[in-house]
Amino acid sequence: MYTFADELDQWPAARVLALIEAASPSDVDRALRRRERGPADFAALLSPHAPARFEDLAREAQRLTRKQFGRTISLYAPIYVSNVCGADCTYCGYAVRSGNREKRVTLNPEQMRRECGALAALGFQSVLLLTGEARYAVPVDAIAEAVSVAREFFPSVSIEVYSMDSADYERLCGLGLDGVTIYMETYDREVYGRVHLLGEKANYDYRLDAIERAGRAGARKLNIAVLLGLGDWRVDAFHTALHARYLQRACWQSSIAVSFPRLGHVPDRFHIPRLVSDAEFVQYLLAMRLYLPEAPLVLSTREAPALRDRLVALGITHMSAGSSTRPGGYATHGEDVLQQFALEDHRSPAEVESAIRRAGYDPVWKDFDRAFDTAAAPGGR
Repeated sequence: MYTFADELDQWPAARVLALIEAASPSDVDRALRRRERGPADFAALLSPHAPARFEDLAREAQRLTRKQFGRTISLYAPIYVSNVCGADCTYCGYAVRSGNREKRVTLNPEQMRRECGALAALGFQSVLLLTGEARYAVPVDAIAEAVSVAREFFPSVSIEVYSMDSADYERLCGLGLDGVTIYMETYDREVYGRVHLLGEKANYDYRLDAIERAGRAGARKLNIAVLLGLGDWRVDAFHTALHARYLQRACWQSSIAVSFPRLGHVPDRFHIPRLVSDAEFVQYLLAMRLYLPEAPLVLSTREAPALRDRLVALGITHMSAGSSTRPGGYATHGEDVLQQFALEDHRSPAEVESAIRRAGYDPVWKDFDRAFDTAAAPGGR
């Protein structure tokens, strides 16, 4: 069976970089004019010649986004179920050897209800449940229970947890789960091995295939990303775009979204290998919108308020707001609990909502797609 690993093998970093370096200003112009864009067009949009056309790229990104999504920005919040982790991802505050000494906790069902109630009271109707890479601390049974509790409060529940087998994803979708987020972090196998030192996450191939397993198991929303700063951002961006297109074909019943997490605050032992500037960050986002005009593009509170506000008009369709990266961070536990990473945007959901409205867009709390998904209702699968 043909897999994305097979496709990735056809696009080694050297070939990707050669394509990007060979791009000319006329290739950028051609990519801007096309109605449908291929890998060579995407490479041109990632090239050093593209920033000279930023205004044109921004206008086209805005046009495509409004055509597909209107003037809406969907809001969601993360709920960290556990910060216990058995992996050693050198860039992450949760890593088992990160050196952090704050509390490691796992929410029980009653604490989960408290967290869900606090977010529901703020108006959220879409949440993302997260854990560390610790199947022993939060087994699939516990994730299933967390999904069931969250579905009591929210019509849309997604997860960002360790990679699972197909049967596990099928079980969770049967309980009402509708979205799965898995960041590959980097598609560079060598870099991946250097930063993932322990645990199941160190298995590159198992993680690479996990998002497809989730889609084939019934998850109707799939979200992928690389962690900007680990490797060459242009190569990782290119491979992310290839992965998204592959998933659109392989999991055609699912919506394929792309997120843009960027390394900023990291543990003392880790130094970011390739800092990604704001200009490079925006170039990647614009290129992705032109390459995938129908894809939701997701932005977290890792980014500063001023940048987040500017990106509302440039292709972003989904934003987190009022986030906490600590388990129990909304209603249960205090500041002494270990957080995964420090936030840049500390505004309340109401403040983010106001900023979106000031930009001329409409914040959306409800996932309207569920009105057409009768199987996603509790007990419907």
